[in-house]
Parts: sequence; C-alpha cells; structure tokens
Amino acid sequence: MFRHNLFKVSEVFITEQVRHFTRYHPFFLGRLRHGVAPAGVESLAVEDLGCGLLRAGWQMVGRGIAPYERLLAGRRPAVIHAHFGIEGVYALPLAEKLGVPLVTTFHGFDATLSTSGFFGSPAWAWYPVLRRRLIERGDLFLCASAFIRERLLAQGFAPERTRLHYIGVDSGAISRREAEEEEPVVLHVARLVEVKGTEFLIRAFAALASQARLVIIGDGPLRGRLELLARECGVADRVQFLGALPHAQVLGWMRRAALLALPSVRTASGRVEGLGMVVLEAAATGVPAVGSDLGGIRETILDGETGFLVPERDAAALAARMGDLLSDEGLRRRMAAAARLRVERAFDIVRQTAGLEALYDEVRR
Repeated sequence: MFRHNLFKVSEVFITEQVRHFTRYHPFFLGRLRHGVAPAGVESLAVEDLGCGLLRAGWQMVGRGIAPYERLLAGRRPAVIHAHFGIEGVYALPLAEKLGVPLVTTFHGFDATLSTSGFFGSPAWAWYPVLRRRLIERGDLFLCASAFIRERLLAQGFAPERTRLHYIGVDSGAISRREAEEEEPVVLHVARLVEVKGTEFLIRAFAALASQARLVIIGDGPLRGRLELLARECGVADRVQFLGALPHAQVLGWMRRAALLALPSVRTASGRVEGLGMVVLEAAATGVPAVGSDLGGIRETILDGETGFLVPERDAAALAARMGDLLSDEGLRRRMAAAARLRVERAFDIVRQTAGLEALYDEVRR
C-alpha cells in the first residue's frame, strides 16, 4: 500500500480497508508517518533511513526509487497499490523495476484539480507532467466514485482499466445508534479548507430557528477565519471547534448528532468532493445528512430518501433543509433507516474489500 504521507488522521479509510483483507497480506510503503499503522501491519518509510525530512524531501523532488528498494530489501510484493494519483506516478517506476502490477486509487482532488493547481505544490507538481505515462502504463485505476471515473475518462484514461470501486465502511463494527443517544447537534467532520464549504455551514447555522449546537471536528488553515465568522454571526457560544480527533471519538460524536452536514463547494482550482466517506459513516450510524449537490456527494446522499442535497454555496437552502430535519423527528428516523440500509447494501467494506482482492487477482494474471 503506497502512500507518501502514511496514517494521516483524515485518511482512516485507507487503514480501514487494509484491516479487512483476508487473502492478501498488506504492508505500507511511504515517505513519512503521521500516525501509527493498524495492529499487526508492517510499515516502511523513507524517514527510517536517516536524515528523515531531508531524505524524504529529496525523494519528493527527484522521484528516485532507490530508498524504496532499500526499504524492501529484496522483497517483491505481489501488487503495489498506490492511493491517490500523485502516488501513482511515483510508484510506477518502482512497479516496473520490480515487475509487479500497479493499482492506483483516485480519491478526489487528484481527478479534479486544475493543472495550475498541481503546480502550486512541490509535492504534486510531477503529476501533470507524468500523468500520460501513468495512463499508458498503469495496470488498473480504481475510482472512489462514479463521478471520479467520469473525470478520469475525460482525461484519457482507458475505460477498461478504469473501474468504480467504493472503499466502503464497516457496517458491522459501526452499529446503528439508539434513539435516546441523539442530541440536538449538527455535526461537521472535515479538514478546514475551502472545498469543504464550512463557511456556508456557519452562515446557515446562524439563520436556523433552533437552539441546536454545531460541532465541527477537524483542523486546517481556515480555522481562525471560521472561528471569527462564528463570532461575527453571533453563534460562537453554540459552535464548538474540536480540532482533529481520533476516529473512535469521531464515531462517538456521530452517535450523538441529529444530522451531518457536508456543504462542500467547487473551488476556483477545480477541487470537488470526490465522495464524502464521512456521510457513509454517519449513515451506518443511523444519521441523515445534508450535503451539496455536486461531485461524489450525490452518490452518498439520495435526496429526499437518506438526506437532502442543496445547491453549493447556498446558505439559505442549507439552513432550510437542516431546519426540516431538526424540527421533524419522524423524518430523521425514516431517513436514518434508509441511510443505514443503503450502506449495508452498497458500501459494506467487507464485501468491497473482497472485491478489491479479486481485482488484485485479475491484474496478476
């Protein structure tokens, strides 16, 4: 499992996928660790070779595979699975050198960001330069949503090697909450960056005729501005910024929430929400959601059935739909039941990971 920045708190979906392998024995390969590996799963990182940040930075600029060969110490994996297209272009030379298939999963920004947006980051700048080579030589491209697949096909990826594959959530481990656990809480779980639309959520929350609380889990460069906005809107006393929390605590807050809000937006650089895994986790818990009608969110929320979709950047529409849910317990219960059922049928991680292992079999033939 190839990811430059391993075990980020915002990427639990990768480690959750790994925990459900039954026939393959995964290990992680990357540059830097930002957390710990799942129990019993090995991780190898360039930072372990000494001069950690300096060596990792040099590998980022030069794309050399020698550090990874040294970490592998002669081992030849059956498959290299790169998470994000950025990783795909770095992993391709290693896969070719080892003579093993390369599977690349695209999650969102790697399929939607403009070329100039990629060049704005030294960690991403190689991707638009080498994308064509990845398109031609990569063995399989997995898309976290149908929306992402459409974007990749428009960029020239081969349809037969570009597949939809939902990662899924653990609907066995995440039980549906009891009615008495619910509190008047609007929950927002997101990195505090423009694409998540948190600004519009705060403005919508301020317009609500409700004494509910808004709980925001996540951190990012916009936190200070968003805290100021809450004060300017007169709702700072009812808005909690909890920062980034461990996954177990996030799930705990979901059990308390009346609804989840994901008012993501399309940015000027082209970033769009690829799927919205947090909506699926909320659905597994039995929590309806309100989200923007764009990108992959349309695949996680069935409008009027498991939650509501609203136009992006429309704080008034967002407030109206959140108000509908907060004021109608029966509506919340019906949507919660439908959301849970849909997760069980279409997004169960056990079934999805078994499908992933079958895809590994396919590329190895």
